[in-house]
Amino acid sequence: MAGLFLFIAISLISVVTALPSPIQTASAYSFPFVSREEWGARPSTASSPLGVSPVPIVVIHHSYIPRICLTRANCERDMRNMQRVHQVTNGWTDIGYHFAVGGEGTVFEGRGWSTLGAHTYGVNTRSIGILLIGDFITNKPPQAQLQSVKDLIEAGVRLGHIRSDYKLVGHRQVTPTECPGQRLFDEISKWDHFSLNWD
Repeated sequence: MAGLFLFIAISLISVVTALPSPIQTASAYSFPFVSREEWGARPSTASSPLGVSPVPIVVIHHSYIPRICLTRANCERDMRNMQRVHQVTNGWTDIGYHFAVGGEGTVFEGRGWSTLGAHTYGVNTRSIGILLIGDFITNKPPQAQLQSVKDLIEAGVRLGHIRSDYKLVGHRQVTPTECPGQRLFDEISKWDHFSLNWD
């Protein structure tokens, strides 16, 4: 009987210690953070490391569709839908962005800090792509969303994933596109590190 009890205790300890710790993930950040597992990401079909670390460029995007999400549940649904489009329709290995930020300020892990993204042709190997969920052609993103983007970039610098002298650009500066929307582009053009001469 004692042997059975010991076996059960060791099994429970093994299971508990093998579970991912949301506290460890979130403790590195001063903002709400949702891991891939927490939003229900599908597995990536393949991955490659970033070509450079820390990266010298941060690229800002907007989703246009889906529109802005204002609750964690809605943003998680949007993350799953974007990943499905990127993997099934586009034939990519995963969601294209490293991170996405919801309208209420929650940051959602996409490919994370160290995996090659599929967000901006020509600079994917040396950049982090951050998506603001929503259409920001005529509307400015909510302050909570903008602040979380700034905090995420600062965390990337602090953790050694982004160079301290990084250049911040909008997607349209690298690829012919409307992204990240005129209002969002106007906003980031006032931020520290914004660069017209990014390359």
